[in-house]
Amino acid sequence: MKPRVYIETSVVSYLVGRPHRDMVIAARQQLTHQWWDERSARFHLVISELVHEEAAQGDPGAAAARLAATESLPILKVNQDAVALAEQLVSQGPIPHDSAADALHIAIAAVNGIDYVLTWNCKHLANAMHRSRIEELVEDAGYTCPVICTPEELMED
Repeated sequence: MKPRVYIETSVVSYLVGRPHRDMVIAARQQLTHQWWDERSARFHLVISELVHEEAAQGDPGAAAARLAATESLPILKVNQDAVALAEQLVSQGPIPHDSAADALHIAIAAVNGIDYVLTWNCKHLANAMHRSRIEELVEDAGYTCPVICTPEELMED
């Protein structure tokens, strides 16, 4: 069985966004395209209702592109277990209250037994300074914490 990867909204945004002038963002866009084209078939990709909602926001043209990129992916539901875990990640963890949606991405993936959360959100999600506390809270709640990583980190040979 293929490992399951939760595609967080930032990955979709980098995948379909217009080429950016900022060199770091442009490099992330390129890595995202490379991962999507060369590596994604090795995984079972999923999104959540939250990703779908976030992808639908903003500029109508950009939103349509984000939704089109994910239209064939299974959508995980937001359930009470995920909400409760997200609340713990915010109240007891490193994720601030004003970024509760970031905690919900992790929680949805964890309660659904997802292997990886793929993200470019390095402030709250793919952040080495927060990783151990996130893992501790998820595991204390009775779940296995998915590996939270960037597309670059999931570019195995």
